[in-house]
Amino acid sequence: MPRRLLSLLMLINLYSGLAVTAQPTDFRWESVAPGVWKAIVGQPDRITPLAVAGITPRIDRLKSLGEPAFPNALAGSSHQLVDGKTYLRFPLQKEEQLFGLGLNFKTVQQRGQIKTLHVDHYNGKDNGRTHAPVPFYVSSLGYGVLINSARYITVYAGTAVRTDSPNLPPEKDRNTQRDWSAQPYSDAVEILIPASGSDVYVFAGRTPMEVVQRYNLYNGGGVLPPKWGLGFTHRTPTLFSDKQILAEVADFEARGYPLSFVGLEPGWQSRSYPNSFVWDSTRFPKPQQFLDTLKQKEIRANLWINPYVSSHSPIFKDILPYTGSHMVWVGRVPDFTFPKAQALYKQLFTQQHLSIGISGYKVDEVDGYDHWLWPDVATFPSGIPAEQMRQIYGLQFQKMTDTWFRERNQRTYGLVRGSNAGASALPYVIYNDYYDHHDFITALCTSSFIGVLWTPEARSSKTSEEWLRRMQSVCFSPMAMLNAWADGTKPWTFADVAQDVKEVMQLRMQLLPYLYTTFAQYHFDGKPPIRAMHLVDGFSAVSQTTEGRLNSTDNPYAMAATKDLNDQFMLGDYMLVAPMFAGQSKRTVWLPAGKWYDFYTGQLVGEAQLIEISPGLSRIPLFVKDGGIIPMLPPRLHTPNKQETLSLTVRHYGTQEASWSLYDDDGETYDYERGVFTWTPLTVKRDRQGKLVGSWSRPRTPNFHYSSINWQFMTP
Repeated sequence: MPRRLLSLLMLINLYSGLAVTAQPTDFRWESVAPGVWKAIVGQPDRITPLAVAGITPRIDRLKSLGEPAFPNALAGSSHQLVDGKTYLRFPLQKEEQLFGLGLNFKTVQQRGQIKTLHVDHYNGKDNGRTHAPVPFYVSSLGYGVLINSARYITVYAGTAVRTDSPNLPPEKDRNTQRDWSAQPYSDAVEILIPASGSDVYVFAGRTPMEVVQRYNLYNGGGVLPPKWGLGFTHRTPTLFSDKQILAEVADFEARGYPLSFVGLEPGWQSRSYPNSFVWDSTRFPKPQQFLDTLKQKEIRANLWINPYVSSHSPIFKDILPYTGSHMVWVGRVPDFTFPKAQALYKQLFTQQHLSIGISGYKVDEVDGYDHWLWPDVATFPSGIPAEQMRQIYGLQFQKMTDTWFRERNQRTYGLVRGSNAGASALPYVIYNDYYDHHDFITALCTSSFIGVLWTPEARSSKTSEEWLRRMQSVCFSPMAMLNAWADGTKPWTFADVAQDVKEVMQLRMQLLPYLYTTFAQYHFDGKPPIRAMHLVDGFSAVSQTTEGRLNSTDNPYAMAATKDLNDQFMLGDYMLVAPMFAGQSKRTVWLPAGKWYDFYTGQLVGEAQLIEISPGLSRIPLFVKDGGIIPMLPPRLHTPNKQETLSLTVRHYGTQEASWSLYDDDGETYDYERGVFTWTPLTVKRDRQGKLVGSWSRPRTPNFHYSSINWQFMTP
């Protein structure tokens, strides 16, 4: 072929490739709910996280937040189709900060990060591989962006510099200019979706908290656990029998340590890794009798599972046509997009578990690692790519089991290793095997932006100090959990701190009315129960930048890093939690606007400032906002049942008048979704002599479980 003709053909091919690349196009936004907009880009996939979660937006509650205009900050956003992939671009302003982008364990602020959002076991790096890689980010300017895709999405959160940027950073000479930076200013979030389209949502709000509320309410509102789910849980060693578990329960009671539900690890099954899903007849010869005995003691039971089927399971032959090409631990992997596959599980799980009194599940190994889960070359009978199946598998199992319990009008509360967007209303808390205490607290903060619950757990410790510090953190998380599956650790294992551990566990139980109301706010208002400080009104900690120093050996391209507040959080409206870590004798705490008081003494500690504290070992530092109202139960070992009526002590902190509504319902069923609940105002005002006085009016309904109130004014 003549060289000139060959060159012409090459130019034609090159031109053809360019011709199929769409030019950047503005989004066409459509209002789908108050303060929520949707745009359809290209040809979205059939399987999406929101579709799998089966969300039902709470339009009534969204209306109560008002109807803001579309965020001006997103003017100029665009999308583009390139090589069968979708590119999205959203502008960033100079001082704008970003939060969210999955469950992160190292960083709360996400501007300057690059992530490929991929369901996986967390392995020490905030690179997007995590248990809940929710493709949703929240801006400090009052908007949020959700990419409703089950693909491995790559997000460049203000890292790249475009040639057509209106805010080009100046070119600098590293040889002569000391302020040369390896990370030049970037004014955009750019997102790559390895698919030919996606649904994109925008959520608006006056504050980041309001954006998070809209996101949660659009997904159905936050989960409201049963009351027993907010008590203390103890997961027993793997091969414990029914007698050993009952002995453990009796030991908790005899020693005076609270307990509300126990977790049974893999040994409850006749086969595990892979699983039969039926009871082992040697360790649990009479499972219903065992569960009935626990229930009589006000203790529920939760079963460990992973979804992968053993050849010894009763459903093995029937499930085979609905399983994928690859196995997990030599167990078949069901494709739950088939109703028949779901029906087979429902029938077996109902017969073996739900019908005899099981209260929930711990769903393990739906996250990764790559060498444990199916590879991306796996195929499934539905035709859904392995990549998408991985992104939605844990979410789908949550939705499926939630439906089973709802049909029985029985609330559940469990654990799961993998989740995604749309999970706000699903009754599961994320956990993992990673065990860095400080990073656990960071994850509590980051979970508050993305509509999932995360819990630290205590398993073991090298010292009594570490054990107490871990147990203190556990008692201020969405699920208070000791996981003794491996080594049988008990709350009293370290004798020198056993009493301090008991006291913080008892405090968790006493705070149940406050915790339960806080979760009711999650359900009805979309406010997460654990709140990063950046979601708090009046929080004004100034971002401090630590300049990276050039070092030709260790880091020749050191970048400036923004100081991150990731070691304290709010629990509900009034309580600020500042955990301590092993080896610490003092720490700093950022206090938002207003006066703040010590939870234990009622003494003023500061106002809109950074304070340093040396609290000692026995107590976790807790602070209460001026006007804070904290309802508390008398000390008790088990969460109350729906027949009990109890007295309350209501603490008030500070000098401000205040009013706060206490929530209650039966604590066990979904009747609250049909309006069977109460909100009771607790009010503190000054009398004619200027003295603070508390008042309330007791609802006359069987769904209100408090008989009297003792007002306690904590501040002298």
